[in-house]
Amino acid sequence: LCFAGDARVRGQTGVLSERRGSFPFIDFCLLNNTTLSGEIGTKKKVKRLLSFQRYFHASRLLRGIVPQASLYLLDEDYLGQARHMLSKVGMWDFDIFLFDRLTNGNSLVTLLCHLFNVHGLIHHFQLDVVTLHRFLVMVQEDYHSQNPYHNAVHAADVTQAMHCYLREPKLANFLTPSDIMLGLLAAAAHDVDHPGVNQPFLIKTKHHLASLYQNVSVLENHHWRSTIGMLRESRLLAHLPKEVTQDIEQQLGSLILATDINRQNEFLIRLKSHLDNQDLRLENAQDRHFMLQIALKCADICNPCRLWDLSKQWSERVCEEFYRQGDLEQKLQLEISPLCNQQKDTVPSIQIGFMTYIVEPLFERWAQFTGDTPLSENMLNHLRRNKAKWRSLLHKQHSSSRSNVHSGQVTGSQEQNLNKEETP
Repeated sequence: LCFAGDARVRGQTGVLSERRGSFPFIDFCLLNNTTLSGEIGTKKKVKRLLSFQRYFHASRLLRGIVPQASLYLLDEDYLGQARHMLSKVGMWDFDIFLFDRLTNGNSLVTLLCHLFNVHGLIHHFQLDVVTLHRFLVMVQEDYHSQNPYHNAVHAADVTQAMHCYLREPKLANFLTPSDIMLGLLAAAAHDVDHPGVNQPFLIKTKHHLASLYQNVSVLENHHWRSTIGMLRESRLLAHLPKEVTQDIEQQLGSLILATDINRQNEFLIRLKSHLDNQDLRLENAQDRHFMLQIALKCADICNPCRLWDLSKQWSERVCEEFYRQGDLEQKLQLEISPLCNQQKDTVPSIQIGFMTYIVEPLFERWAQFTGDTPLSENMLNHLRRNKAKWRSLLHKQHSSSRSNVHSGQVTGSQEQNLNKEETP
């Protein structure tokens, strides 16, 4: 049986897709409203609160309405600056925040249209430009702009990084147009419709998507199926043979699912084995696909490898999103998730841990694969410098806290927490 509220649509290829806007929108403003504070508490009420459909977020494109490209409404100076930035889109110091402002919030659409053209994908796959634009607007609009981190600007940033990685000689010499299109599409859509909370939150609130995907890669599965839904709805690839579109959909899933941070060790162990054994054969489609997965994983968490000013902005944004989740969990009388307690988890400590245990191991292996290219060396240098800066900030925080303790400005419980932090 298929009920009206069922988020799943089975296409002709047999792969489940999800309707656009099927993810229940978690409205933090609504949840933080003090008038509701007395109404929230039971699991039943929480489930009902998180089951509202994203009605107001549904795209106008659902009915085939194509909005006027806001780029044309921009001042000519802004357009000129945006074009100038696109001429340097392969540079690692590309400022995606500035580019988003110059394109009036259309960084993802503008960037992807440009990259599809640069890589010759429009010509190679005989894509209709209007349909491509419509699909990309769908993707951009299905990101939640109110998320501090998981929004369309993050998707554009990951896509720009992916473009840089696809140009690395070790990889570029073997890539096919299909590989490039898959890499760019997966980067653009890898977090589409992200609700701003993590998988454990969806599981403990018994969200319907957690049940649908049996608590395994819940968000990543949703991003993938939503992407398939948009591809089919836009009919971007409808002119291609059925077996080709089936393969594209499956490979998109494999790429997006690889971004699940819970699978980090799985991919690292496999990459280490390939590099140690020197048995990667990029003429082989399976080995190329594996390295595309690694490239996407790198692009997804490359913020600590950016210039400090950019990296710091991303770090503050992701921590703000964590803290919002923690505040929501507290309001719902749930256990606060790791890294989400603003009183205990500081931005410097979160970032140092993230760099040490997640980012460094992956990017050191990536540099081993690429052969210490200028880009890889540049990223590792930024990573080390940024980590040192966060350590310095953490030290200042501790020094300030100790100073407050000695001056009697910290309570006994706060002093206890300080002592715990300093215990190995």
